[in-house]
Amino acid sequence: LYDGVCGLCNKLTQFLLKHDRYDRLRFAALQSNFATTLLQRHGFDSHDLDTVYVAVNSGETNEQVLARSDAILHLAGELGGVWRVGAIGKLIPRFLRDKVYDLVARNRYRVFGKYDTCMLPEPRHRKKFLDL
Repeated sequence: LYDGVCGLCNKLTQFLLKHDRYDRLRFAALQSNFATTLLQRHGFDSHDLDTVYVAVNSGETNEQVLARSDAILHLAGELGGVWRVGAIGKLIPRFLRDKVYDLVARNRYRVFGKYDTCMLPEPRHRKKFLDL
């Protein structure tokens, strides 16, 4: 789940679409009903657009939601290959990782821009978006 109007979030989503060689990743904007329902089910604030989330085992009885740096590190692991090196970040305590994450999140609109509306995916990627 990503902020659909955030330039950085959209760049990350495009990067993930390009490198998801196992076709395991699916996406939804935080502004969508899908995201609101999922986040509320797990006790997260669905109005918090400063956080990226990853639902693991979505729709299953063991579904869990990862947030912030845990979500980013999980995504690196899902890409496999050289990107798994990013998993070394788990050696850094979460509170430190999340401080860096929060710094980036607070400044992302200023540095990477903000769109007026959520961007639509290319037709070849639309099946990967759960909120369309």
